[in-house]
Amino acid sequence: MTADPLGVLTGVHFIDGDHAACEGALAAGCRFVAGYPITPSTEIVERFASRIPLVGGVFIQMEDELAASIAVQGAIWGGQKSMTVTSGPGLSLMMEHIGLAAFTEVPLVIIDVQRGGPSTGLPTLPAQADMMQVKWGSHGDYEIIALCPSSPQECFDLTVRAFNLAEQWRTPVFVMMDEVVGHMTERVQIPAPEAIEVVERRWTGLKPGDYRPFQPAEDLVPDMVRVGDGYRIHVTGLTHDERGYPAMNPAAQDKLVRRLATKIRDAGDALVDVREEACEDADVIVVSYGITSRVAQAAVEQARAQGVRVGHARLVIAWPFPSQRMAELAARTKAFVVPELNLGQMSREVERAVAGRVPVRLIDHAGGTVHEPDRILAGILEAAR
Repeated sequence: MTADPLGVLTGVHFIDGDHAACEGALAAGCRFVAGYPITPSTEIVERFASRIPLVGGVFIQMEDELAASIAVQGAIWGGQKSMTVTSGPGLSLMMEHIGLAAFTEVPLVIIDVQRGGPSTGLPTLPAQADMMQVKWGSHGDYEIIALCPSSPQECFDLTVRAFNLAEQWRTPVFVMMDEVVGHMTERVQIPAPEAIEVVERRWTGLKPGDYRPFQPAEDLVPDMVRVGDGYRIHVTGLTHDERGYPAMNPAAQDKLVRRLATKIRDAGDALVDVREEACEDADVIVVSYGITSRVAQAAVEQARAQGVRVGHARLVIAWPFPSQRMAELAARTKAFVVPELNLGQMSREVERAVAGRVPVRLIDHAGGTVHEPDRILAGILEAAR
């Protein structure tokens, strides 16, 4: 296997979503991965381990997911773009360090290939039941970004985008795959390196004596430095001031936590990505994400063949949730239908956003397989009555 000096394999490839995500990470400039094998995500790091020597990077298999989730943060402070990869049980172990990454504003990418749970659950079968965990799993108030690919092509594209968003907003970013998309093999077009938009880390222009690692710019995001470049920095999970030093008082807590939340919440359209089809005059709108979007599309097309005016809104960015857009759609439709491979997670966000103005019908599934299109179709037809 050969690659150009930037590590990008260009052209058309027939690869699965896991391998496409690995290629996306390499294209984005990721040069350090720490991980621990866990199905159905292992193929990502297996490929990375074989590819990374070609471009001078490092892969380390750690003793567990907890170790992996902190090793990557050390590499980031050392100046590398880094990620870790896991599935539900490993994600649970990482939660303390995800909170640390949010609080210390580490641009970390985490790929979660979802499987049936709780606990060990269904190791090689799909689910979408980690959606609330990535948003609320660690304690305290913080914001993250989460993207949901529905194809191997999007596994490549959205992994690149995840790194770009992590660098832009200096926050943890999740790629919320699922077992089906991770193991699905399809055509993936990888552009030439010069055609791939890559956001580089925003390094400070200040001298060491003037730099503060948590002093925000106008967009509320602080610039970074590399450890070892002569800057004096302090990184702690305690509430801290702009120097990074512990500041154990309510005023410092309020200032810091509000900024961490506000920099994401006030990003506006920059962090809204809902792919809409025929939603402007729809009587029913199907809201979906990940592999369920592909099954839902079949049901949408069947419903249209029966004369139902149905739109399809696919969440590409699930967190932050596009509450305002859902409220706008609620003003022009009669009902929402939300199919997902869980017993109701993102459907509750839709309900919260529409605030009772129209009904929201959940088409749930406990995982292990995907929905039958007929179940989603029945939900659409019932909502349209």
